[in-house]
Amino acid sequence: MHGTPWTQFADAVLAMAVAQAWPEDSSSKATPKPPALQTGRDLSTDVKSAEKLLVERRAALHESLSGSSAFSTLVANAALLPAEAEALALCASIDADVRRQRLIGWLQEDLALTRPGLDLLGRLLGSKSSGALTVGASSGLVRAAIVDIGTQGPWGARSVGIESSVLWALAGEGSPDPELPAGTSFFSTSETPDIAEAPLVFVTGPDRSKRRRHAAAATAGIRFVVGTQPTDERGWGALVREATIRGAGIIVECDSDLSQDGRRWIERATHLPWAVSSTHEISVNALPDRPWAEHYVAARVASPDEWADQFPELQEYVHRLTSDQLSLVAEISSNIDSGLEGAVRRLSSGPIDRLARRVRPRYQWEDLVLDNDRSDQLRELLARYRNSQIVYSDWGFPAIPSSGLIAMFSGDPGTGKTMSAEVLAGELGLDLFVVDLAAVVSKYIGETEKNLEEIFSAAAVGNQVLFFDEADSLFGKRTEVSDARDRYANLEVSYLLQRIEIFEGLVVLATNFSNNIDSAFLRRIDISIDFVQPEEPQREELWRRSFPPNAPLADDVDPNELAAVYELSGGSIRKASLYAAFLAAEAGEHISRDRISLAVDREYQKLGRLRPGKKLGR
Repeated sequence: MHGTPWTQFADAVLAMAVAQAWPEDSSSKATPKPPALQTGRDLSTDVKSAEKLLVERRAALHESLSGSSAFSTLVANAALLPAEAEALALCASIDADVRRQRLIGWLQEDLALTRPGLDLLGRLLGSKSSGALTVGASSGLVRAAIVDIGTQGPWGARSVGIESSVLWALAGEGSPDPELPAGTSFFSTSETPDIAEAPLVFVTGPDRSKRRRHAAAATAGIRFVVGTQPTDERGWGALVREATIRGAGIIVECDSDLSQDGRRWIERATHLPWAVSSTHEISVNALPDRPWAEHYVAARVASPDEWADQFPELQEYVHRLTSDQLSLVAEISSNIDSGLEGAVRRLSSGPIDRLARRVRPRYQWEDLVLDNDRSDQLRELLARYRNSQIVYSDWGFPAIPSSGLIAMFSGDPGTGKTMSAEVLAGELGLDLFVVDLAAVVSKYIGETEKNLEEIFSAAAVGNQVLFFDEADSLFGKRTEVSDARDRYANLEVSYLLQRIEIFEGLVVLATNFSNNIDSAFLRRIDISIDFVQPEEPQREELWRRSFPPNAPLADDVDPNELAAVYELSGGSIRKASLYAAFLAAEAGEHISRDRISLAVDREYQKLGRLRPGKKLGR
């Protein structure tokens, strides 16, 4: 920074001040001699020579402002007036050099005062009022958060300096300001803004990445400092200062309404393009007093091109991620052993693990034993989910109210509802979240809705498969209101109806009593599959599969006979087989027909059903 037009101007200002305070004929006075500057040059000179030097250096400084130096770039970025540029040159030069600081102490008759006070700054710049004007509330230096004004002592004695990040920038060091909010990033776009409407834009929508790109297109800038809403005045100042140094705009991510500090800074820093990005509209009372425009950006599933940019080696993708989610997954996938799949799981973890059980699918199509009609319906369900991008996005069919899919599996226990849901998730390459109704449903008003919102929000990451077992307990018919509890129970059902239909993923509801499901919800179901008790051919196959190859099965066991005698569901057949296996293990013998018969008896007792009159071997 030595020998630049702005430091040379500062030295000329100080030389003029010394000449006025220490004229040539004052060498015999008791006042200490002024310290030398970095050149070692004696500042004692006549006022006329100092004045001439100052005029030359001021002209050189102003001429240099049209150049491309770090100083002239900062002045242009901050839209500083000439007098403000002079104040910046002087204060930055003083803060950057100890010898200049000693001289400031000498001029203020206190060597501990290494920064000029407001009064001295005005006198150094040629007017008692210019010190206050150049660093006043409406000045460019304050507007750009460049100056650091002391808060102690009388107003005229308050020190004026330059923020350290500005000094580093002037020295060529480009590190970010340490006072920036955590997670602040820098975003550039090569696209020329084409829809600029105002220097302040509010962009709302569910997808942060799309909001960011839209904000960049809607403001007159190609570089942006992107940060969460700061919690204090210093944080806001750091954002403004960093954007000014970089010649960038600011995109503020707001999870709540704009704070009062934020509103003041947006009103103050008019030299910058601003965008406020949020999932929701900002309250009218929190809007800054500046011209503004507002845009809503709808969430869209990341396009194949976006996937190719992030994961070029991927041949196909199954996760229906938004652009924002895809960016986050790409960022963390390299740090996780399981790569993309692990990153998606990590992204959706958190509260949902408290309210739902994550199942990594084990079953495949070959494990299902269903009739042709049910198998066809499941495959049709898969096809509908897999091709939603083509139908809704490419072909333009309206996704009303969303592109998600709601399926209801009804039927008696053990008929394959849960296994089918797991097979679907496995075919899609997704996890299955089995919702724990005991953890979700709360006696406290509003807690059930809160828990459901956490589940849907977490499952939306990658559009994991949600499975509600015994769904009639949540989606039951609304009742006549007889007390406050009835009213709130009905509100829970109404909320769930609204929330489930805007979910972009796959929701599977399993119920043993489809007649108990609320009629309004039945109208929202896309696919309904009724799982019936297996016929004899399916039962025979289920009995065969229920005994592993290593199981010591007796010669008198005939799966065909078992299927003909016992009309059991697949779940009951598996339980009876396992029961018989434990009986055989305890006796140290084979799994015989008699042990299977006893196991079936126990299963009928548990189900509260009468044992069939026909017996094995008869």
